[in-house]
Amino acid sequence: MTRVLLIEDDPAVRKGVHLALRRRGHEVEAAASGETGLLALDRFRPELVLLDLMLPGMSGLEVCRRIRETQQIPIIILSARGDDIDMVVGLEAGADDYVVKPASGEVLQARMRAVLRRVVGEGGGDAGASGGSPAVSAPSTSSSSVTYGALTIDRAGLLVTKNGRDVVLAPSELKLLLFLSDSPGQVFSRQQLLEQVWEHSFYGDVRLVDACVMRLRAKIEDDSRTPAYVQTVRGFGYRFGPL
Repeated sequence: MTRVLLIEDDPAVRKGVHLALRRRGHEVEAAASGETGLLALDRFRPELVLLDLMLPGMSGLEVCRRIRETQQIPIIILSARGDDIDMVVGLEAGADDYVVKPASGEVLQARMRAVLRRVVGEGGGDAGASGGSPAVSAPSTSSSSVTYGALTIDRAGLLVTKNGRDVVLAPSELKLLLFLSDSPGQVFSRQQLLEQVWEHSFYGDVRLVDACVMRLRAKIEDDSRTPAYVQTVRGFGYRFGPL
């Protein structure tokens, strides 16, 4: 059973999603606005947030940003807006996944399971830096940790540090880093990453990958314009390590 905070202003959608999740054994708290949703965070302590974008008063994007300021709880945006720009903006705000409604209970269940598996953690290796444009060299290991330059990943503890300081990553960012760094130098297409990290197979959702890479680079790279860790191989996809 998962504690789910549903932030949705449409009464019919709120009732339908609430019932669908309850039937599948989840504990659900529903909020009709962003403000009440944020108030429910500390009281209800959800394990996952389902968040509508079009909310009265505080928008879903602002709610997402505020949650991300203090918590790395998984966030799935549940929105009727399926345009590219809406999806990208929502993902850039810090969401882990984006589902276009109406969505069946089976789809929601599958997406929730996938994002929650990222919290538990799978896959993974490590990345590194050295100097102005750091290159990834042979890793130094200590117990479950692997270090490349300034970046250290503790795969058992699911912790990432850079220059000895904790790097706080959302679940999708952490799983992407773990997966790429588990095979340094190997190039993965966006579709492969979508299937392995997000566990989706719909090609249109590859935007999830690009948005997550952008957020991850902002947190671990010295200069996201010349990334040392998560690098783009034009025309193919992404890889971990120097070209």
